[in-house]
Amino acid sequence: MINVEIIRGNQTESIHKVKSLVINSKNKVIFSTNNDSDYIYPRSAIKIFQAIPLIYSGAADFYNINEKQISLSSSSHFAENKHVHYLEKWLKIINIRETNLKCGIHNPLDLDSSNKLLLSGKKSSQIYNNCSGKHLGMITTAKYKNYNISDYTNFSHPIQKTILSVLQKFTEFDACKSFKAVDGCGAPQYAFPIESLALAMSKLSCFDQLELKISLSLHKLLYCIIKYPFFIGGTNRFDSEIITVTKGRIFCKLGAEGVLLFADMKKKYGGVLKVEDGNNRAIPSAAISLLKKLKSISSSEERKLKKWNPELIYNFSKTKTGFIKCNKL
Repeated sequence: MINVEIIRGNQTESIHKVKSLVINSKNKVIFSTNNDSDYIYPRSAIKIFQAIPLIYSGAADFYNINEKQISLSSSSHFAENKHVHYLEKWLKIINIRETNLKCGIHNPLDLDSSNKLLLSGKKSSQIYNNCSGKHLGMITTAKYKNYNISDYTNFSHPIQKTILSVLQKFTEFDACKSFKAVDGCGAPQYAFPIESLALAMSKLSCFDQLELKISLSLHKLLYCIIKYPFFIGGTNRFDSEIITVTKGRIFCKLGAEGVLLFADMKKKYGGVLKVEDGNNRAIPSAAISLLKKLKSISSSEERKLKKWNPELIYNFSKTKTGFIKCNKL
């Protein structure tokens, strides 16, 4: 496995072990930690696939969902002011109430946004949930198709069946026979072998070769995400910054419990990172080290991303205490 070390002073304090697999468009393995058949829950890293029906159903066009909102449909946003602004506008566009969402309530993931909300005297609500964009995408599609929106997160709902069908096409894996569970936001979640998820990302890297309606849908989603990477995550978010720095040549999306799915749109490969203990802090260093090994980031891009690898650690007095580094691959 890939080892990511947490260094305090000059001593290794902790080690995170990371599983990985990278497959190119010819289905050839170009990097592996030999955990290819291990099952993982991809969590929010698969949101771009969950957003495909919003586009190909015609729902996004029908309701004039704008490019920033389309980016939000694949996001795990920080609930910064701009995120909330466009999410609230989306509610009005499709004429639903926030109570129709079933993602639940948590404070904004971004500490600054959370503090601002607290100081304003407002309470958090579902729109601040990092998955609210995904849920709005699901409801928008359901409403356009005249489906019941009161149970849109149920496994048996037509929207969830459609999303499952998309996932199974990309992964070439019958997820119905695997482990299924409920995600943190209440939507269905399925476990996939790492090799199936790497295959899905490899297909995404050459989406123009896929079935036309899927290809056009991914073109729209990727165009919006690359144009507005802030809206897939937020300020100082690793996936937003990778997409920004590489100008969309590298697409990636974080998921809870230490998951990153990524694709090189030029070299035509897709990959998976999964931190065995679920700690997301190991992802940036591991990802940059792997992209560097695969010659997918230039030296100038690596310099722009240097705050992530090695990532410096500071205490509450803002004194440097150590750093996070990936061992040589």
